[in-house]
Amino acid sequence: MSSGKVIPVRDAVGLVKDGDTVVIGGSGAGHALPQGFIDELAAVYAETQRPRDLTTVRVVGIGDFADRGFSQLGLPGLQRRTIGSNIGNEPRLGKLVEENQLESYSFPQGVLSQLMREIAAGRPGLVTQVGLGTYVDPRQTGGKQNARTTEDLVEVVTLRGREWLLFHAFPIDVAVIRGTTADEDGNLTMDGEAVQGEMLAMAMAARNSGGIVVAQVRQLARRGSLPPRDVKVPAALVDHVYVVPDQWQTYITQDSPYYAGRLRRPVTGEPPLPRDVRKIIARRSLLEFPPGAICNLGFGISQLIGRVAWEEGVTDDLVLTVEQGIFGGVPVAGNEGGAGFNYQAMIDQPYMFDFYDGGGLDIASLSFAEVDAQGNVNVHAFEGRVRGPGGFPNISARTGRINFVGTMTAQGLDLAIDGSGVRVIHEGSLAKFVPEVRQISFNGTLARERGQRVRYVTDRAVFALEDDGLVLIEVAPGIDVERDVLGRMGFRPRVAEPLLTTDPRVYADGPMGLAADFAAAAGSTS
Repeated sequence: MSSGKVIPVRDAVGLVKDGDTVVIGGSGAGHALPQGFIDELAAVYAETQRPRDLTTVRVVGIGDFADRGFSQLGLPGLQRRTIGSNIGNEPRLGKLVEENQLESYSFPQGVLSQLMREIAAGRPGLVTQVGLGTYVDPRQTGGKQNARTTEDLVEVVTLRGREWLLFHAFPIDVAVIRGTTADEDGNLTMDGEAVQGEMLAMAMAARNSGGIVVAQVRQLARRGSLPPRDVKVPAALVDHVYVVPDQWQTYITQDSPYYAGRLRRPVTGEPPLPRDVRKIIARRSLLEFPPGAICNLGFGISQLIGRVAWEEGVTDDLVLTVEQGIFGGVPVAGNEGGAGFNYQAMIDQPYMFDFYDGGGLDIASLSFAEVDAQGNVNVHAFEGRVRGPGGFPNISARTGRINFVGTMTAQGLDLAIDGSGVRVIHEGSLAKFVPEVRQISFNGTLARERGQRVRYVTDRAVFALEDDGLVLIEVAPGIDVERDVLGRMGFRPRVAEPLLTTDPRVYADGPMGLAADFAAAAGSTS
């Protein structure tokens, strides 16, 4: 390998100077994450109090909702500013932001992903309509997450008679990326990774900013031994490589051939998910999905839709996608969200957001924390903690059909669910349908103007977004409309006539029979 290219990880951290802007690749719960660099940066700073006053950037929130990932960088003085799409899984860093110890910006995941390409190309920033009319619009918060954060990094511009947001580009001093294998020249493959992210764009952005690129890999290979088509980042863009032989695929999984796409996972007789509140909401959301649809499943309850589709035998009748770049197959739920298996293709994340932003999705199912009378949704600012929306603003901006899913109340909710429907045993103390959301992640007024078909699917009722705002269109069997629905809302929506009853198959013990439905639908259109 070229002289000096392979170095110890401590030497790699030593390349970071006070005040640098450092971009770190990877996603969520350890996917393609250069964790060795984060470990060493935290250790070096604890010993030497250097480097200081960094600006740190990551596209996806990086952490295990506890102590790993960017939580490890929650050290006073290490950072002056941090930029990301979701700080919710980085609680130790989030605490410093809440205490105003550093500046913090929350921008949509797709914006940051695509911005890496704009920086690489030397353009002034990313021009997009994603985020208009939401919290990231500078006429609201501009993405600022605390009082210490004052500089505007996004502005409204008018092009060809339409409003757009311009997210400012910035130079990158150090990009830290990850691959699976590096050859003696520094060419990187990602054949063992669960996602590809935007490693190439980050490397180009740093290189064209006059910065340096450091790569973590699991192993080294001889010069010329890597198939050129497998190389995701060419050696010319990589300044230094360090090796972590026990590099895990994610925080939870050491090495899954299914996540990497080396093998297809066989269909097995796994026990069905328990018939709980999360499953009935996921089932009801799935009923909105037409056969053949290209879909996105958000975090939380929506992640279960992939598993429900698997149980129903309709996975191959849908094209489920994950914003990190998984096209088709089955998205992974829980703390490894972002990965998938049995997929058609794994593409770079910026391209997936190009597809989403252009309206390529047929339907999406996303979570909500609050909903108001105008159909606005808040998914990123609740429970008094700084968080962030991830890719939610991109996914919801232009998708023609959207289901927002969640329970009507929280904190203490207890339901009895059986084949006959739903009964409320104990109501949650926190109402989620409120007169006005705290911050806007999804703008209901703009959605109506764009002609989007929006549903709000809950544990006991379904609402539609109409010209006059939210409308109650359906209730679960066993539910009292006045007591259990309207009486639990901070506003009174219009009630549709007739008011429908939820399909009883949602509460069935066994499968709902969607495979037969999909087959019949396919036959009727052939």
